[in-house]
Amino acid sequence: MAASLDIARANPNAPPVSRTPVDVDKRLTVIGLTRTELADQFKATGVPEREVRMRASQIWRWVYNKGAKTFDEMTNVSKDLREQLAEQFTLARPEIVTEQISVDGTRKWLLRLAPDAWGARHEVETVYIPEENRGTLCVSSQVGCTLTCSFCHTGTQTLVRNLTAEEIVQQLIVARDQLGEWPAALAENPDAPAGGRFITNMVLMGMGEPLYNFDNVKAAMEIVCDNEGLSLSRRRITLSTSGVVPMIERCGEEIGVMLAISLHATRDEIRNQLVPLNKKYPIKQLLDACRAYPGLSNARRITFEYVMLKGVNDSPKHAKELVQLLRGIPAKVNLIPYNPWPGSPHECSEWDAIEAFAEIINRAGYSSPVRTPRGRDIMAACGQLKSASERLRAKAREQLERAPA
Repeated sequence: MAASLDIARANPNAPPVSRTPVDVDKRLTVIGLTRTELADQFKATGVPEREVRMRASQIWRWVYNKGAKTFDEMTNVSKDLREQLAEQFTLARPEIVTEQISVDGTRKWLLRLAPDAWGARHEVETVYIPEENRGTLCVSSQVGCTLTCSFCHTGTQTLVRNLTAEEIVQQLIVARDQLGEWPAALAENPDAPAGGRFITNMVLMGMGEPLYNFDNVKAAMEIVCDNEGLSLSRRRITLSTSGVVPMIERCGEEIGVMLAISLHATRDEIRNQLVPLNKKYPIKQLLDACRAYPGLSNARRITFEYVMLKGVNDSPKHAKELVQLLRGIPAKVNLIPYNPWPGSPHECSEWDAIEAFAEIINRAGYSSPVRTPRGRDIMAACGQLKSASERLRAKAREQLERAPA
């Protein structure tokens, strides 16, 4: 069963269909193709059939294991074939518009995607969070968001479109480029981590609702988890959803990553205001879907994210209600101090209230760490992501309106 995208707000960002398409790079990108798709494309472009599997495997390792940016780097591929592939394929990354580095080491990249057929170049944000013994990459799945969660800055940005599998995978590749995580760079870095990884974990918690872009997220995770390439374990990847109930079971069966639920309230009347999707899939339906999540166990617990909002959801009574709601679900609770943004309607709970809330959850037997805000000074903390592309699109629309027909 598929969930509809149910966009409550009209999308003013769609390109005008009467305009003539602009010239764009017609070459097919290798990044984002599955192994089978890569082999099929090579076969279609004239690679001898007896060589297709071998060549696809070679290119796969160069792209995802060694981080090659051009076909010229692929020294075990003949020069003629490299030239042929370069004419028909590209390994291009998104453009890095800005890189911001927080005082705590968090990095945020604003990435400008390749132009579409109308020349529009949309943007997304990706965040790297270094911690002791781990590094987490927060990845976006949509340009903007169709949801309007009141505490989330991304929710104030209208949904433009889903990201492709290519664009999701490219965020990890760009992060590895910037951090110097490919084998050649690591070999020259005296400060390289012992395990050879700056990025050990990935969270689909950036811009957008991943389960409203299911097929592309699924295809991207197949590439990310491939053992001969990017090779991240599914147990180190967490998909966060605001509660697209019909897709939760499919997520467990077909993607198989860890699940996080953006819960934030214990009563429907409160969650309806904080997470309007709750009006379609209320708390009981959401938690029933969680109890049925494939593979759920004490070793594969569901994380429930709970942003602490002063005077809204942070009382001891709310904490006790949360314990009752989660009864019977192998779970942990991430308590998130609210991260404000310009014009935000909420305030962060007082620290004493957060500690009292956590104590009630802990006494009930659930782990309830309080997430340390990271990257607040560069607007990279949870709920703060929002690209600058709205402003750019508004300017482009204004120019189109002024242009002669």
